[in-house]
Amino acid sequence: MKCRCSDRWSRALWRAMTDADLPRVLHIAAAVHPSLPEDAAVFAERLALYPTGCLVHEHGGAVDSYVISHPWQDAAPPALNTLLGKLPATPSTYYIHDIALMPDARGSGVANTIVKTLMAHARQNHFATITLVAVNNSARFWRKHGFEAVNDRSLAAKIASYGADARLMRATLPPA
Repeated sequence: MKCRCSDRWSRALWRAMTDADLPRVLHIAAAVHPSLPEDAAVFAERLALYPTGCLVHEHGGAVDSYVISHPWQDAAPPALNTLLGKLPATPSTYYIHDIALMPDARGSGVANTIVKTLMAHARQNHFATITLVAVNNSARFWRKHGFEAVNDRSLAAKIASYGADARLMRATLPPA
C-alpha cells in the first residue's frame, strides 16, 4: 500500500514502515499521545503481524507521521498497550490501531489521504467495516470520514483506558 499526497505536500509519501522506522515512530507516538504510552514491543509486533497495514509518512526526507492498522474482530478493540499474539483467523473488521501526525503535518491533507487509502485497502480485502478508538478529541475528524460512535456498555472499561474522550467508532464500507 503506497500513496502520494496530492495537496501542497506534493513530494510527500506514505510508504511501508520498516523496522528501521520504529525509533522514529516511537518518538512520534510519545509526542502525539503522551498520556497513552505503548511499549516498543506493541509497535514491533503490529509491524511483524501485518506489515501491509503499517505505514509511515515522509516529508522532506523525514518521517513525520505513521499509521498502524490490521484485520481484527468487530466490537473487540485491543486494550491499550497490549500484545496481540496473533491476528484472528477469521477477522470481521479492519482496525485502525493508531494514526499519529507531528504538528507540522496536521492540516496538510496527509491524514485524509491515508484514511482513504486504508478504506480502499479494507474494501479490497472484503471487509464490510473499519473500526477504531478515537482519542484526543478526534471523533469529529472520524465522523467526516463516515465513522459513527458505537455505544457498547460491555466495552466501556476497555475504551476508558484510552482516555476520557475515547470513543469506539465504526464505518460501514461499500462493497469493492
